Amino acid sequence: MHSMQIIRKWCLLAAIAVPALLAMGQPASDSIVAPANQLSVDLQFMARGESRYGGLKSPPPSQEEQEKQKEQKADRSQFVQGRTRLAINYKRDWLEARITPQHSGVWGQAGKGAFNLYETWVKMTTRFGMFAQVGRVALNYDDERIIGSDNWAMASLSHDVVRLGYEGHGHKAHVILAYNQNANVMSDGGNYYSGGAQPYKTMQNVWYHYDLPRIPLGVSLLFMNIGMQSELEEDPDKTWFQQLLGSYLQFHPKHWTVEASYYHQFGKNETKMKIDAWMMSTKVTFTPADHYGFIAGYDYLSGDEYFAVPRHGGLGMVQHKVLKGFNTVYGSHHKFYGAMDFFYVSTYYDGFTPGLQNAFAGAFFKPVKNLKIDASYHYLATATKLQQMDMFLGHEVELQASYSISRDVKVSAGFSFMKGGETMELLKRSSQNNRLRWGWLSLNVNPRIFTTKW
Repeated sequence: MHSMQIIRKWCLLAAIAVPALLAMGQPASDSIVAPANQLSVDLQFMARGESRYGGLKSPPPSQEEQEKQKEQKADRSQFVQGRTRLAINYKRDWLEARITPQHSGVWGQAGKGAFNLYETWVKMTTRFGMFAQVGRVALNYDDERIIGSDNWAMASLSHDVVRLGYEGHGHKAHVILAYNQNANVMSDGGNYYSGGAQPYKTMQNVWYHYDLPRIPLGVSLLFMNIGMQSELEEDPDKTWFQQLLGSYLQFHPKHWTVEASYYHQFGKNETKMKIDAWMMSTKVTFTPADHYGFIAGYDYLSGDEYFAVPRHGGLGMVQHKVLKGFNTVYGSHHKFYGAMDFFYVSTYYDGFTPGLQNAFAGAFFKPVKNLKIDASYHYLATATKLQQMDMFLGHEVELQASYSISRDVKVSAGFSFMKGGETMELLKRSSQNNRLRWGWLSLNVNPRIFTTKW
């Protein structure tokens, strides 16, 4: 059966299941009492000023311009970003709803920034722990490495989905179904999708989590099937499917938290290239007391083979038959791989990547009430052996402090320094890689401004 027909049947099944769950969730007619309606309104205001020195420059188109660029001073940039959200929440017995309009942008931006609906959904829950949720939803799973809302970004991530699930007795099982389409559905047979809110045309996820009784161990399994619109001129209406399968574990004895994950990607990308990529991560947190603790961990994300890096000009690519660079898809990328976001936020060129190794260690300290200070170090290297170049990318040191003025108001600040190597420069992450600095100051206000019941 054609893949698109299968997707349409999934969506039809979801459309049938939602009203069925709704009927199951309603109380019996003889037990109906006066409804307990709850309405609340939450405000979020966030502003973050940043100062950057060097880093993330575009590659020069020629060797002459590259030599000229080396003689110039490192780029400096200062700006302020802001975000305002107004979350309206409604709840009555088995029915919940939320609508969250959002404005985000840079202060002084032409066009006054971006206004959109960050979330707008309804959720119906049964007496037996089953639920159905329909609409635009911010999805967060496990440590948010693969699926997360990426809350650091001002616009953040949300998805238009149908989410069906069960939660109870230590078990959680979710099925997520998405089908995206452009407004002009009459053209190209209605099957073409490009330039939408999310890069995928279809997505189906199955997530299962189990908390073991009497043992502080949680286990999650995740399967994703992502359909991408073809970029081939000979078959633009085709949808190519790629899959991700993996697991996340969290073990939490008395003073320790041990996290581990493994994910494998396969299938085909939008250019019909086969995918065979994987990643693994481990993280250990030791908290001997409430006011201090230590962390250490290691991330490995596979890269493409035969990744050639010439000393002048652009990247020297060879013809690849299999895509081996791991794609972190829809995760909260800022939480991982260094706060300066040199990796998996800004991509490499031509869609290929040498992968990444990230070994890190750090500590946190709470000297007084409501104040937390974090410090960490990252050793960064490629996962793929490079031709005529070292795998070493650089060192990154990070400091961060946050202070809660009140329950609703928090002030945070951070500073990062990166010492990059020659490979970092030739990979076009920066041409001024000896003194990369980035500092930021943030104000986050989250009051509940209205609540009522009737």
